[in-house]
Amino acid sequence: MKNKNIRPFADSSLLEIKIEQLKNVPEIDQIIVSSDSDEMLNVAASLGSIPKKRPTEYCDEISKTFNDVVRYIAQEEVDTDIMMWVPCVCPMVSSEKIREGIELYKKQQAGQLPGNGVCTARLIKEYLYGENGPVNFSIEHHVKSQNLPNWHYITNGFFIARRTEMIEWGFVYGPQPLFCEVNQFECVDIDDQADFVLAEMIYRIFNKK
Repeated sequence: MKNKNIRPFADSSLLEIKIEQLKNVPEIDQIIVSSDSDEMLNVAASLGSIPKKRPTEYCDEISKTFNDVVRYIAQEEVDTDIMMWVPCVCPMVSSEKIREGIELYKKQQAGQLPGNGVCTARLIKEYLYGENGPVNFSIEHHVKSQNLPNWHYITNGFFIARRTEMIEWGFVYGPQPLFCEVNQFECVDIDDQADFVLAEMIYRIFNKK
């Protein structure tokens, strides 16, 4: 979906909404917006964020791998110890949820919780089939859905880790991330037109717009 981050969304835009959500998190010291779009960078600057012009080859999703993009941003555009990677495409991930993730990360760094960094994830309690049949249940011994194994899928709400770790991994989370669980609304991720329309409806309902 072209220019989805800056097209009109609930009387605002995905970029503006995300920047405002981040500005309402006291623990965040600075907000950097990385893009090859001058329009996006101008919006970012007008809202008090730090605009960083990213080379086109790190934006076209063809010239460089996502691993290359992560390493470039972490090495060339960010100068901090702890880094939070926050896509604009999950508008229902609120300031409160972001603060929850930061608190989990603090406890992780204090040795109170396990894992390599923190990321948003949604708990799956569904009967899943693979190419060879059931993967998380048995037809012979039925169990209630709430008793299925705790499986998660990672969402695009946010990712927190040390900048040096993201450079090392070439990714936004490590091999064993700690999950900050999101609900069925918070996990909405805008990829195409249908996602955009659905997310805008949900956002308006929850924010009474």
